[in-house]
Amino acid sequence: MAQATVDELQGLTTADGTPLRQALHRAERRAKVRAFLLVAPLLVFLTVTFIYPIAQMLFRSVHDATIVELLPRTAEAFPAWEDRTQLPPESVFAAFAADLKETRENRTIGQVATRVNFEEGGLRSTFTRTARHIDDVEDPPSWRDWLIEDNADWGKLDTWAVLERLSHPINALQYLAAVDLEYNTQGEVVAVPPERQIYVPIFVRTLWMSLLVTGMTLLLGYPIAYFLATLPLRTSNLLMIMVLLPFWTSLLVRTTSWIVILGTEGVLNDILVWAGILSDEGRIQLIYNQTGTVIAMTQILLPFMVLPLYSVMKTISPSYMRAAMSLGAPRFLAFWRVYAPNTLPGVGAGALLVFILSIGYYITPALVGGRTGQMISNFIAFHMQSSLNWGLAAALGGILLAGVLILYALYNRLVGVEKLSLG
Repeated sequence: MAQATVDELQGLTTADGTPLRQALHRAERRAKVRAFLLVAPLLVFLTVTFIYPIAQMLFRSVHDATIVELLPRTAEAFPAWEDRTQLPPESVFAAFAADLKETRENRTIGQVATRVNFEEGGLRSTFTRTARHIDDVEDPPSWRDWLIEDNADWGKLDTWAVLERLSHPINALQYLAAVDLEYNTQGEVVAVPPERQIYVPIFVRTLWMSLLVTGMTLLLGYPIAYFLATLPLRTSNLLMIMVLLPFWTSLLVRTTSWIVILGTEGVLNDILVWAGILSDEGRIQLIYNQTGTVIAMTQILLPFMVLPLYSVMKTISPSYMRAAMSLGAPRFLAFWRVYAPNTLPGVGAGALLVFILSIGYYITPALVGGRTGQMISNFIAFHMQSSLNWGLAAALGGILLAGVLILYALYNRLVGVEKLSLG
């Protein structure tokens, strides 16, 4: 039957004599081209403002050509260093001396010293001091002996091992640093000493605080959304305005208002002292710690949980609950067995949205987090703005992005993205 239909189409033509099948294909192709042209501006916009910056970030996290560009002779000479248990041969020292003189003349020694210092603290002064002294030296009998005599750091394997690793423009050094790992002298990947571990505890803290904020918003937002969905329209509209009111207020204003409320001399502590619950000397510290960060982020992100829940609850017919209770189920059991399962798409959407926003939050932890309430986004901003270690900032951002994608894939595998409902 299908073959007969195809044969019939092959024999049909349009008014201008074009085979009907060819005309249909041409029309379909034109429709696809027209649809693509309609979305092309959006595609270009997303590529320029979203995809390209992310690609640049991921590339910067593994690409570092500082040593290759500024110490080219040294990078080319390193393959001659075969025995890594001994100092490099004289050819490497001579190449390094020539590069060091050139960086001194070009005034790029600061870039080299800064990059190496990120990997091994204290080497910045070694590079700059030796660069000042090397100007007055022509051709000593041995550059190796002269450099070691000028500074003992040039006689250490660690110094040259760091330079050799940085001589590869594509490397994973930043990602290792982002998870508190490093190379030892033998080239093995080992964990940094516990007193120097920074980022793994921060990632754990970020994950924990994001989960806590997500749970708090769900705990507070679920009953709010339920009342909004079940109350009369006039009352629910008034309450919805109150839910949306924070969106009309600056995030900075909302965050700084929590400083006034939660401060040691703030409104909340004053009320507790006035009510006799606390003594004036026993005021509690609710700000500049994790407590303040969680409270402020919960209030700010609460609407992002309420709206998906409300959009789902509004579509659930009240007759479901009435039918369950008419069959003998208590009200709570009817709610738990009939109503709550129908709200899971909203719960999943709200939880996923709040968690993703929480894990990358910056302004609120920066203002009210203090030392113990900082999240990984604050350290990314620090390396971008203060330390200027953009490679490490990109690696931290890449790990954060990978974590969000893994979470999304896990949610899709266990629950299914098609069950999300954002209203």
